[in-house]
Amino acid sequence: MNINIPQLINNGEGVSLEFKRAKNKLPGNLFETICAFLNRNGGIVLLGVTDNKTIEGVNADVAGSMVKDITNLSNNPQKLFPSFLLESEQVNYQGKLLISIFVPISSQVHRCNGTVFDRSADGDFELKTDEQIKNLYTRKNALYSENTIYPFLFESDFVPGLLERVRKIIKINRPDHPWNELSNKEFFLTAGLYRRDLATGNKGFTLAALLLLGKDEVIQSAIPHYKIDALVRIQDLYRYDDRENIRCNLIEAYDKLMVFVAKHLPDKFYMEGDQRISLREKIFREIVANMLIHREYTNAFPASFVIYKNRVETKNANKPHLYGQLFPDTFQPFPKNPHLAQLFTQLGRSEELGTGLRNVFKYSKAYSGSEKVIFLEEDIFMVRVPLVNDVTENVTENVTQNVTENRLEEILIQLKNNPTISFDELSEQLHVARMTIYRDIEKLKNKGQIKRIGSDKSGHWEIHTIKT
Repeated sequence: MNINIPQLINNGEGVSLEFKRAKNKLPGNLFETICAFLNRNGGIVLLGVTDNKTIEGVNADVAGSMVKDITNLSNNPQKLFPSFLLESEQVNYQGKLLISIFVPISSQVHRCNGTVFDRSADGDFELKTDEQIKNLYTRKNALYSENTIYPFLFESDFVPGLLERVRKIIKINRPDHPWNELSNKEFFLTAGLYRRDLATGNKGFTLAALLLLGKDEVIQSAIPHYKIDALVRIQDLYRYDDRENIRCNLIEAYDKLMVFVAKHLPDKFYMEGDQRISLREKIFREIVANMLIHREYTNAFPASFVIYKNRVETKNANKPHLYGQLFPDTFQPFPKNPHLAQLFTQLGRSEELGTGLRNVFKYSKAYSGSEKVIFLEEDIFMVRVPLVNDVTENVTENVTQNVTENRLEEILIQLKNNPTISFDELSEQLHVARMTIYRDIEKLKNKGQIKRIGSDKSGHWEIHTIKT
């Protein structure tokens, strides 16, 4: 977890930042703040700092046991319900030892010691009325589709043996993981894959559980539009050189995408200190995980992973938190599916929120010679990773222009595959407004790349040149 302690201290406490004294023990109200952060926007708790920004530090003799207690208590439903596994780290600052706790936003409503807490700029506050709690449930349900409950989804609908495989990977990755001692039922509850909605009384396995563990036919029954297209477009830009059409659960989808990456993308020798690491693994494990765990699965837009000659591009449906390009120095992590993200992190298939994006930027220069990585958060989330240095010649500083050029290329592909396609069909295929398609068509016509033959109703499109 990369955090800027001086900047946090300078900013002071707020909706997503809390300082707490903790010289020799955990503060008594620590989990009230953690509960409030989970229920609001997430945040960071710094132990060893007073409200007026004085750095007191934590006693080094007890810091290790405090870190362990934070993990255990966050996993204890008697303290925090539903439990939400948290990890913390010790940080040295100005000669003092601090403990930093990163708390993601959660898609569920949490209680600390049976009480619901929320967060404002003034600190934590208790929700005392049924109306307040109901409004919190309504807000969470509107934001996070992964919590959708399927009362008639059963363990028999999961791929046989997959849960055991997941739990084995977690145990290998973390032999001391607190989830290792849980029964399967407790595991489902703790991981947020089985829940009871206190606002409606519904209970059962969630969309997150279905996506992670479900059989192909069960997933398709619940989400008919679900698929991931992995394509290679190096020789044949209109269709593909190779394709993997993926419709399975996310655990197996991750494996298939990483095999696709290994098949078509080179790895490079790279030393980090005295250890050799795989740049391909470092970069594309994050790209693939990001594509799977931050997708909005109620949107019918198909996810795609496309390898071009000079770049890799991914697209997936999104519920934007902010609009525009994400940069490592200013990026504020915001999980779109917190339970999917948490499980992938415990499996070791993604880094903590924010770290993955920073790793892609960090290793891209060594992998391709270029740092022109793009993470663009819009209604359709797009990631572009360069494969060669000269891709910089094709990437303008204006990100909007970059996205437009990408969309023009997609329109050319659609026109080549279906010369009679209509504006409405293009709008639906590319998930943009009809007026946007109209403007793009005019640009292609002005460039001489396309020509309309015949009338608007009965004619067709003719491709003259293709810009690559």
